Amino acid sequence: MLREGPVVVILGPTAVGKSSVAIELAMRAGGEIISADSRAFFRGLDIVTDKPQIEERREVPHHLIDIVGLTGSYDAMMFRSDVERLIPEIRARGRVPIIVGGGTLYLGAILRGIFTGPSADPELRKELLSEPLDELYGRLREVDPQAAIKIHANDRLRIVRALEVHRITGQPISDLQKEATPLRLDFAIFGHRMEREAHRRAIAERVREMLADGLIDEVRSLRASGLTEDHQAHRTIGIPETEAFLDGKASRQGLEERLIVNTWKLARRQMAWFKRDLDVTWIDITGRSPQEVAEDILSRVEGK
Repeated sequence: MLREGPVVVILGPTAVGKSSVAIELAMRAGGEIISADSRAFFRGLDIVTDKPQIEERREVPHHLIDIVGLTGSYDAMMFRSDVERLIPEIRARGRVPIIVGGGTLYLGAILRGIFTGPSADPELRKELLSEPLDELYGRLREVDPQAAIKIHANDRLRIVRALEVHRITGQPISDLQKEATPLRLDFAIFGHRMEREAHRRAIAERVREMLADGLIDEVRSLRASGLTEDHQAHRTIGIPETEAFLDGKASRQGLEERLIVNTWKLARRQMAWFKRDLDVTWIDITGRSPQEVAEDILSRVEGK
């Protein structure tokens, strides 16, 4: 039975319909969903993160959504700890744990392992955060070229953390990360992908739906609630772009185009990460319904 089998993981780039498939699978298998969306943890980011609807969450239990305040923080170690706690709790209820999302940092914490490293040095971190991003990335390429290959040039937090670890320990974080170990669980990992042009259309459609559903008003409200660029939740595609529109730096059409471009870039980065070192069963979901894909996953897991 699936309930006695592996922990199911559904991953893939943004806008390929992972959440819909996970909900269908959970309804068929008696499952509960653990979200690995890197921004759904934060309360208030509903439209910008395309969270599952309240009705869907009532029908299928979801975990790790809306667990952090808007100006709070959440990291990969917290996620790993929460997953370690939730899986036995879900199984004790006779349910199937299903992890779903595209948050590479968080999925990496459970599927590849995570290096905890030294505690953050507040003064050093403040110093690094105040420096120009291009200079920080250039320094990272000098002291830890392997880490620079894996960390995107715009990912300020991860760049700063890598430099912080190097400054404190004198060792590249890429070397220390080799000590990391995945969670000792049996995972059945299914990746979703779409034909390139179909994926681009899906991203464009999602962006237009977000705008129609009130993305601009949501971001305006988030700003009024105290969200600034100093907060983790601010680093969400859709927020800086919409703020540029609100500040008169972009047109409505320019906002839409920028959201589509940046979301596509994110999807490409996610796919590059997923293709490295993970034992993933890839499913092309182009033109397939969530029900079909859920049945496909169910039959594959039950057949193992």
